[in-house]
Amino acid sequence: MKIDEAIERLVTKLQEDQQEDGSWQYPFEAGTFTDAYMVILLRTLEQDDETLIQALVNRMLRLQEENGAWKLVQDEESGNLTTTVECYYAILYSGYVKKEDPRMKRAKAFILKNGGLEQTTLLTKFVLLLTGQYRWPSFFPVPIELILLPIAFPFNLFSMSVYGRAHMVPLLVAADKKLEVKTARSPDLSDLHGHSRHDPFLEWAEADDSRKLHGTIHYLVKKVTDLPEHLHQLAISRAKQYMMSAVEEDGTLFSYFTSTMFMIFALLALGHSKKDPLIQKAVNGINSFQTTVNGHPHIQFTTASIWNTSLISYALQEANLKPEDPTIKKATEYLLDKQHYKYGDWVVHNPAVKPGGWGFSTINTIQPDLDDTTSSLRALTASALNDKDIREAWKRGTTWTSSMQNKDGGWAAFEKNTDSRLLALLPIEESKGILTDPSTPDLTGRTMEFLGNFAHMKNNHSALKDGARWLKKNQQKDGSWEGQWGVNYIYGTWAALTALDAADVSSKQSTIVKAVKWLKSIQHDDGGWGESCLSDRHKHYKSLAASTLTQTAWAVDGLIAVSDFPDKSIRDGIRYLLAHIEKHPWTEDYPVGKGLADRIYFHYHSYRHFYPLLALAHYRKKFKNV
Repeated sequence: MKIDEAIERLVTKLQEDQQEDGSWQYPFEAGTFTDAYMVILLRTLEQDDETLIQALVNRMLRLQEENGAWKLVQDEESGNLTTTVECYYAILYSGYVKKEDPRMKRAKAFILKNGGLEQTTLLTKFVLLLTGQYRWPSFFPVPIELILLPIAFPFNLFSMSVYGRAHMVPLLVAADKKLEVKTARSPDLSDLHGHSRHDPFLEWAEADDSRKLHGTIHYLVKKVTDLPEHLHQLAISRAKQYMMSAVEEDGTLFSYFTSTMFMIFALLALGHSKKDPLIQKAVNGINSFQTTVNGHPHIQFTTASIWNTSLISYALQEANLKPEDPTIKKATEYLLDKQHYKYGDWVVHNPAVKPGGWGFSTINTIQPDLDDTTSSLRALTASALNDKDIREAWKRGTTWTSSMQNKDGGWAAFEKNTDSRLLALLPIEESKGILTDPSTPDLTGRTMEFLGNFAHMKNNHSALKDGARWLKKNQQKDGSWEGQWGVNYIYGTWAALTALDAADVSSKQSTIVKAVKWLKSIQHDDGGWGESCLSDRHKHYKSLAASTLTQTAWAVDGLIAVSDFPDKSIRDGIRYLLAHIEKHPWTEDYPVGKGLADRIYFHYHSYRHFYPLLALAHYRKKFKNV
């Protein structure tokens, strides 16, 4: 297949898949954990949606391995303890499979062999706590009074990331009440405890340092509050107020599955009945995240509508579709309608700027992020040239984007300067990934690429110079960069290379030379690239057994950006894309999106279409006469 033919086929495919409202609604697949949590939640609330519950159970059973385990990703050696506990619990709670079933016996054996419930990760441990399958610590190290500390204090609610805040606030409410919600159908998981009973979370929660943290927060709150005798009730009221102010139109909290689930438990802890309209609306909201994967219902973590639509519209325009093309016009109208006009939590650390960003999901109105904002702005740039209203929207978005640069020179996902070292040091699993929002190579890279190539910011502008300095400082020794929201070093390196090119950094500089050398060194013999999610676990690049279209497109696009001619690596990568665009090997179902390192990965069903299109379009545009 030739490049022009491949581009035409991909363009046609994407045009056919566009929805009437101008968006693209490809599945945003989250493995099995959201399906398992949905079954547990519905059973806990005694909402017996049997059609959905049975379908979700069937999907989980279909993904079970012969040894009884469930895997986080396909190339995990034997299975994943946390994922297996989640599926085992949900399937038993459904009532459709009994403990005596051979599949459940094999799952139980795997769980016990790998340490039992004690060794599950934090989010799942909270689900076990809230549903009466685990014991709460004697007290929770972070008291709910934390919510009352002023932002001037080094440790406060707004020193953590909005993602952490969205989960922490409802959990603080539930923990304060030591909530346990069991039903007549609750299975007994007491036989899943490990022999050693070593539990990092409980040990931290009950340690002397944790007691000191608890006491210190109480002391500080009393020092800054006029009504110390009413502190506890004030904190409870403030927590509920925060949650209610962040509920979207569909009833979800920040439009995330897990934060909404925890909000439901918090409302139960505050005395709301299971049939309360707030709870019912929240359940309906996360039920609306439902999609279909391989013929089975799947509950998405959220919807990826803005992300898909903005990236696809941009890729189609790079493939020469004009702003007046009906496909682009519909996508533009959709994106303009989804631009934010409300102030979100980001304003706490950036009060002088008006809203203008975009969020990730269709329903998101208050939590913009840098990635979706710059992606939407790329898609609108050509249309903004000839339309005053679009140009005004584009300017608002660009102003918001540039204002979100961190003091270290980089950009984070959601907010400005919320990389608390104190929070990152908390000795609990996933604390850095959940509670902090630091500058990252992928966010910094993609933001710089937009500012340089689309906003035409001059290369001597302090924002680009500081961003380039941050990227150079945070390059790995082998020449790569680590990605935060994609897998992993290939993703980060692609973003960094395109950023440095946009900032007009010479391709002869050692930073770029090292990165190019690294990318070429990990190219597979078939011309493609493929990286395992297990890179996160090993803390260094780990090759996938086969190449993927998406990661090959990232690598090729990065090399194209900093190359003056298409050398063998680029040509081989292009040949791989052309040869595999219409094939569907196992790697095309492999997740390359990341939510939380070594814990939550996403398979974007859209990526195999538009990222190869983008790389091929950039190759044709830059090297058409070579």
